[in-house]
Amino acid sequence: MASRTQSNNKAQSNKTASKTEEYDVVILGSGFAGLCMAIKLKEAGITSFIILEKANEVGGTWRENTYPGCACDVQSHLYSYSFEGNPDWSKSYAGWQEIQDYILHCTDKYKLRSSIRFNSEINEASFDEASAQWNIHTKNGAHYKAKSFVMGSGPLHVPAIPKIKGLDSFKGKVFHSAQWDHSFDLKDKNVVSIGTGGSAIQYVPEIAPKVKQLYVFQRTPAWVLPRNERNYSSLEKQLFRRIPLLRKLHRGRLYLTNEMRVLPIYRPALAKSLSKFAKWHIKSSLNDASLVEKMTPDYTIGCKRVLISNKYYPAFNRDNVELVTDAVVEVKENSIVTQDGKERAIDAIILGTGFVTDPRNYMQDFTITGLNGRTLMKQWEKGAESYLGINVTGFPNFFQLVGPNTALGHNSVIFMIECQVHYIIESLKLLKKKNARYMNLHQDALESFNQEITEGLKDTVWSSGCNSWYQQDDGKNFTIWPGTTIKYRARTRRVIAEHYHWEGADKQSDMPCADAAPQTQ
Repeated sequence: MASRTQSNNKAQSNKTASKTEEYDVVILGSGFAGLCMAIKLKEAGITSFIILEKANEVGGTWRENTYPGCACDVQSHLYSYSFEGNPDWSKSYAGWQEIQDYILHCTDKYKLRSSIRFNSEINEASFDEASAQWNIHTKNGAHYKAKSFVMGSGPLHVPAIPKIKGLDSFKGKVFHSAQWDHSFDLKDKNVVSIGTGGSAIQYVPEIAPKVKQLYVFQRTPAWVLPRNERNYSSLEKQLFRRIPLLRKLHRGRLYLTNEMRVLPIYRPALAKSLSKFAKWHIKSSLNDASLVEKMTPDYTIGCKRVLISNKYYPAFNRDNVELVTDAVVEVKENSIVTQDGKERAIDAIILGTGFVTDPRNYMQDFTITGLNGRTLMKQWEKGAESYLGINVTGFPNFFQLVGPNTALGHNSVIFMIECQVHYIIESLKLLKKKNARYMNLHQDALESFNQEITEGLKDTVWSSGCNSWYQQDDGKNFTIWPGTTIKYRARTRRVIAEHYHWEGADKQSDMPCADAAPQTQ
């Protein structure tokens, strides 16, 4: 079924537009964010939209990441849309296939497939002030016009490939965890895994029993907490299905429990107490005292992404798994050389090296041009910034989902996406109510919000001195929302009209109204 769908998607995308297609809204990406945007547009009665997807199927990161053991580190009943509950999750933390099946279900249930153009990667988008429209071009030569442009691509979709001397000359197999080659048989192979992040801690325990020898290269150890994982019984699933309130209460409990995790983030002193429990987890899981020392981080827990696994540490108790902490100097045709001079014969290299997360890097080949010829990359020259992670000054009717400083370290990003989608829908309604040609964020609103972000990050674990993918090279944290999701929801319930210029708005509609009422800060 999947292959036939992908074939139909490919055929559909090959029908390159011979003329410009016009819509009220163009959405980039068909992962959780883009699909949520489309569903809520339809719900609001806005049916003139199209989703442009670079691949040949929906799913985003859950389409791309299929490595052994791939699963979400947020509970299944919480890592799903609030309006589309699933009583049939098989376990507390679903694997990639189950999540992808859920995404496919949502796509079909809400009849979105006909509104998606697959194999349509956007490479240019520019705002034309005269027509108050976005001109959007794809690599396959198609051209679209839209009153509003929503970017829902997310930050975790471009694999980070390390620069290692000789990697290109290696005669064995090399692949990134997000591009897993399932046709390559790891059985009885000498395998190197580079990286010990969120992906590696999941696939390392899965491949360890299959390979002849596994060398896990660690640059910096991660804090890994135990995973409260269990299967849902048939009775539980039946009750969730027959009594939706029980499922909603279960989801609510998970949400509140996760929300409490923000406390150690605000108070590094509490984080120290949590680190004691994490250290106990390390010591109780490993048989070798030297490994305990090497795998115990020296930074405050939470400064980097906290990982969860019951299987990762025990994998290193196996005789065929070796932790390597010496840096890689060179890869030769059939071996890898470390800084201590040791050379290890290997058959394959798996790059568990994460993703390019700074939009200034992964969006280099994608030009977004706003008013007066300004480009988003120029605007973000010193770092990515936006208002509520949604709007950027000088880019009218341009909205982001999971934009700068809206990722989380303690709860479900799906909650944040739904908040952002609600805000965008409210913006579109206000545009129509005011009969405005476009809305453009005031610079002082952007600056004030980002000053608030800077202040919010002070004295948190994220500012305790470590380097992480949350930060750009100069240390600026462009990723994390420094607060509760409850606060973010409050900030995104209503649009503060005074924070925007409403070009061409009716004067009467520009008078103060309920939509412009101040929000709880």
